[in-house]
Amino acid sequence: MFAASVSQNHYQILGVAPTAPAADIKRAYRQLVVRFHPDKHGGDIRYEEQFKAVAVAYGILGDPGRRATYDFQLAQAARRAAEAQRQQQQRPVSQHVYGVPMPPPAPLRTRPPAGSRERHYQRIPRQRPAFNRRDWLFTLLFIAGILLFAMAVKVTMDRVSANSNYADGLRAYVRGDWSAAYSFMDETLHFRPDYAPALRRRGELARLSLQDVHAARADFQAALQQPQSRRLTADLLYQLGRCEAALGRATTADFNYTRSLSLDSTRSITYFARGEIRLLDLHQPALAVVDFTTGLSQYQRTGRKAPWRYVQLRGVAFATLARYPEAWADYFRVLQANPTDGRTHFLLGKLAAHTGDSTAACEFYRRALNLGYEYARTAQAACH
Repeated sequence: MFAASVSQNHYQILGVAPTAPAADIKRAYRQLVVRFHPDKHGGDIRYEEQFKAVAVAYGILGDPGRRATYDFQLAQAARRAAEAQRQQQQRPVSQHVYGVPMPPPAPLRTRPPAGSRERHYQRIPRQRPAFNRRDWLFTLLFIAGILLFAMAVKVTMDRVSANSNYADGLRAYVRGDWSAAYSFMDETLHFRPDYAPALRRRGELARLSLQDVHAARADFQAALQQPQSRRLTADLLYQLGRCEAALGRATTADFNYTRSLSLDSTRSITYFARGEIRLLDLHQPALAVVDFTTGLSQYQRTGRKAPWRYVQLRGVAFATLARYPEAWADYFRVLQANPTDGRTHFLLGKLAAHTGDSTAACEFYRRALNLGYEYARTAQAACH
């Protein structure tokens, strides 16, 4: 059951026909490798032997040149076997077998010849089978039943394979093996192309690990076509918004963030993302301040530490609106959390310059440059 039989050829090991195209051979190999991988069976030696046999078979059939040579060898072996069988069938009955002569054939025993009265034959008329409408109906129903049963079996097996691959993909996702997780999710969607959880996970992996924003966007859009809870729909819209923002489509990203928040208004990360795009791309600092403030308030209510980057961005929005005292407060909050952030010192320098305090501005530029923030070099040079 587990080890490949010596009489099996490589096509039988992979479970494909000798005329199968290369794509079918590759698909069969990938499925069998996942099924018989020793790590999935606790190092069972029987699965290990089957795994090795599958690898050897694909090593030959996956290479066009080696496959052609192997096909020629199979054809030669088939011809030799057919020739041997033909010679065996044509061997004379008097031929010696293992040095012992064959016995003569026994005489054919027959009855005496029939008399003249018996030799009278009557032709039996041929009767055509009667195939009525009910027979046709039963035949069609039988064929339809077979087709429905085959479809049900295929759907069931596809669902089982998809669930198994999805579970393996989640385990790889949790342990941080992004490449394996993506492969398992891709295999899941091969069996169930509309499986929303796998589309969502593959989209996340494509965006965060492979940096393939277009592929991630397509997966999130496909997942949104499937029915699911409001919370998951809100998360997919947020993910789609991140893809649109990465592609430079700020207006579309803002629209998706807004749709996400209409379904789940407790998502502080969505408020931050929308505030960032409204501040930096859509140039709407007043709306950005509202989003940053809402997101930070939700963090504080849950007892979590506010992300200093979004406090800093809110300070930038306040400074853009000439609300300088509030901008000062946010920048100093950031410095308390991260005193070595050169960008915050640079922003404080710009704020001091806006309020006419050139001495403080130059000091902040100097600190920012000492902390490695090179964008402060031009502004610091103007202080001399």
